[in-house]
Amino acid sequence: MSPARYAALRLVAAVRGRTRRWAASPPALDVIAAVSCFSLMVLDVPGLARADNSLTGFTATLVLAAGASTLVLRRRAPWVPYAVALGLLGWLHELTLIQFALYSLGRFRGRAAAVVATAGYVVVAYALFLLPGWPAYRADSLSSFLGLVLPIGVLAAGVGIAAYRQDLVRELQAERARTAAVEAVQNERISVARDVHDLVGRELTVLAVRAEVLAARARGGAHQKDFEELADTARRAHLMLNDTLVHRADERTATPGLDGLAALAAESGAMGSPVVLRIADAAYALSPLRQAAVYRVVQECLTNAAKHAPGERVTVAIGLDGARLRVVVRNPLPAAAPLTEPVSSGTGTFSMRERVASMGGELAAGPDADVWEVVAVLPAGRPPAAP
Repeated sequence: MSPARYAALRLVAAVRGRTRRWAASPPALDVIAAVSCFSLMVLDVPGLARADNSLTGFTATLVLAAGASTLVLRRRAPWVPYAVALGLLGWLHELTLIQFALYSLGRFRGRAAAVVATAGYVVVAYALFLLPGWPAYRADSLSSFLGLVLPIGVLAAGVGIAAYRQDLVRELQAERARTAAVEAVQNERISVARDVHDLVGRELTVLAVRAEVLAARARGGAHQKDFEELADTARRAHLMLNDTLVHRADERTATPGLDGLAALAAESGAMGSPVVLRIADAAYALSPLRQAAVYRVVQECLTNAAKHAPGERVTVAIGLDGARLRVVVRNPLPAAAPLTEPVSSGTGTFSMRERVASMGGELAAGPDADVWEVVAVLPAGRPPAAP
């Protein structure tokens, strides 16, 4: 492919992408509403040109186009097209723009504005009804007139209010989803902090005790003071760990490591989802914090499998690939949806991803052919030194 053709294709793709994004934007939708309204009003141009209103077909088209163009302001200033629509209602007996204007008020300003605007529209229309010559074919009675005019305004405003309420519901649902995701991340960070406290705090305690033992053995020797300072430093570090990482009211044990996966697998099998564990021997030499991260990931995966693919076999593979720890959990996708919708908060993946990210890793979850696969890759770190 020549450079010129490649550049042209890139330009076309860029223009197409920008056009697609613009077409879905609020300003584009406002323009589409204005064009749609004008297209409907143009159908009345022949009648307006024949009527006694000093307008030709060309000037009537210009007036209607100017009125419809005010709909581009329907989000920022919906009262502008509403006022123009009332003007066209009295001058040209045009009912199309008022429908768009009432819908816009209900859609973007809510119920109160729509009710006030609809009431104002009905009052203006009734006042015009009392004037001679409006509409050209006026109803024989007030009830007939209201049967024509009132439904137009009420229906347009009602649809707008319904759309406004739907927007509020969608925004509330989106906000709840964001809040749930943030809470899941925060809860997982708290869980990580607790694990750090339990695991690292235990090591600091052991260090302090050993230093005190060595200080006692070296009493009177050259290194007694050094061992005592080491023990004191370990105790201060443990205290700082308590104050900085965790402030908890309950006492929890640390998250289990790889040794706890067998119990998880047995529990999952008892619920009807058998589990096959494949754990490399080298993985057992990883630090307790990394093992806790793996445990949490596998725990969440088995829970999700039991919810969304009950009865399917789950395969868990944990191994080392150079300096990276790799965790792969797979289960077949169910042939049919469960009879009952599983109870789920929808935040499990956020928790897993936060746990892995806290260790400097990445997590991916999604379908792969006919199976659901979760892959977590994180630094293996250095194995703990032998005691």
